[in-house]
Amino acid sequence: MKFSILNRKTKIHSLATTKFDLLIIGGGITGAGIALDAVTRGMSVALIEMQDFAAGTSSRSTKLVHGGLRYLEHLELGLVREVGREREIVHNNAAHIVIPEKMILPIIEDGNLGEFTTSLALYVYDFLAGVKKSEQKKMLTKEETVKIIPLIDSPILKAGALYYEYKTDDSRLTIEVLKKAVEHGAECINYVKAESFIYNKKDKIKGVNVKAVLNGAEFEIYAKNIVNATGPWVDGLRKKDNSLKGKRIHHTKGIHIVFDKKRLPINHAIYFDTGDKRMVFAIPRQDIIYVGTTDTDYYDNLENPTITKADVQYLIDAVNKIAPTVNLELKDVKSAWSGLRPLIHEEGKDPSELSRKDEIFHSKTGLISIAGGKLTGYRIMAKDVVKIVAKRLFEKENREFLKCQTKNMRLSGGEFPFYPDMPNLINSADQKYDEVKQTGITVNDFKRLFYRYGTNIDKVSEKAFDYYSEIRDTKLSWLKAELYYCVNFESVATLSDFFIRRTGMIFFYIDEISEILKPAADILAEFLNWDEKTKQKNIKELNIELKRSVVFD
Repeated sequence: MKFSILNRKTKIHSLATTKFDLLIIGGGITGAGIALDAVTRGMSVALIEMQDFAAGTSSRSTKLVHGGLRYLEHLELGLVREVGREREIVHNNAAHIVIPEKMILPIIEDGNLGEFTTSLALYVYDFLAGVKKSEQKKMLTKEETVKIIPLIDSPILKAGALYYEYKTDDSRLTIEVLKKAVEHGAECINYVKAESFIYNKKDKIKGVNVKAVLNGAEFEIYAKNIVNATGPWVDGLRKKDNSLKGKRIHHTKGIHIVFDKKRLPINHAIYFDTGDKRMVFAIPRQDIIYVGTTDTDYYDNLENPTITKADVQYLIDAVNKIAPTVNLELKDVKSAWSGLRPLIHEEGKDPSELSRKDEIFHSKTGLISIAGGKLTGYRIMAKDVVKIVAKRLFEKENREFLKCQTKNMRLSGGEFPFYPDMPNLINSADQKYDEVKQTGITVNDFKRLFYRYGTNIDKVSEKAFDYYSEIRDTKLSWLKAELYYCVNFESVATLSDFFIRRTGMIFFYIDEISEILKPAADILAEFLNWDEKTKQKNIKELNIELKRSVVFD
């Protein structure tokens, strides 16, 4: 249980007494990917995160591992090719949380793309991204498009196209990468903040003064190489290093809103025009549909980017235009989330025109910073950073390392003993359900857990059986089992960690939280030895997050 939150004292002692080959600051998908790549090549690795893992951009994206079709518009062909091919790799390595999704692209009058340009763009996309034959594009007539999604039957609809993307849970993908890195020996810890840098007599960076956020303890971590992978906070650390020169980060905000599927009844994802030269996704997920994203400049609080009524109304208007009979209103929004994109600033360009390409910054002190990039390309970004670190260690110590090992490495939860396509996954989920149905759990509730934890579901199921034999309460048994797993194997430290980043319930099942909030707080208090004050503090903080998801400025 090396990734248990209960091991913090031991972990902090190790961080404070070891000189690492590499220290990564930032526990989002980029930092997680770097940690896994580096540790599997033979480096000693530490990673710290000032909040919970994936608490920033990596839990607030559109939750797609996609091939970057929109980048064709800006002729970023290399980026399309790279992320398109990476999409298949990420799916194979984490099939339980990276799921193929049919995407319908309606072609409308005066839209961004006509029939010919859509067909050409998707042909180029399939070619560059190496899309397998079964998932290559298909052009549709208006009648065929309406048959698939009757809701978008309108006078402005001309035709359509079908292609594939992959939906995911971004924060769970981050956690699975981290768990794999820890399995290979990396020291990864949340709620530890980098306060300042430590330098040697030649003004080269050699360590970090840090603070353990949960108890206020301060200590130092030393490493031969330090990487700043803090996403929206990259420039903040560069400033602390006195190396904020040249290119800078440009923050743009994207929000997503959630509707009940009964209110927006679509069974296939749609990628559609907004009417102002932008495109928006509407993606089904169990009983809800989420819609996003906006793309606006942002200059305010980085920890909790605001959601305004204007942001929400923009997306509502976009849906009402493509599906005029639904007449969505503000009151129909079940919840929303907001995230920041740390893009590379380019003078004179609008937010949606900025490149999503990543960039690495080198400081004279030796600090390596990486910003930009896409969720889909996290593995390639990590590979580029670790290559730099490996070269440094070779030049200084004549140490050689393995080549990148992550291309065919199944992530935690994705270690299925079969080819991870949907028929095999569905069959595996059905078999696992047969093993646990005597506890009274419904097939839908179990499958939600199966696609959350993948091959680690057995650890949850074993505890559920134990608890069920004691308390004979299905929901409470499975809740306690899931919390046990998240505390002991996924470093959950707070109620918000569980309801936001380990389960995504605040995004997709917000209505269910009120029923289990109190028992969840009681269970975590038992596992983490909280006093009443700490428990109430956690409840209050989660309620603030819940309010932020439903009340807009």
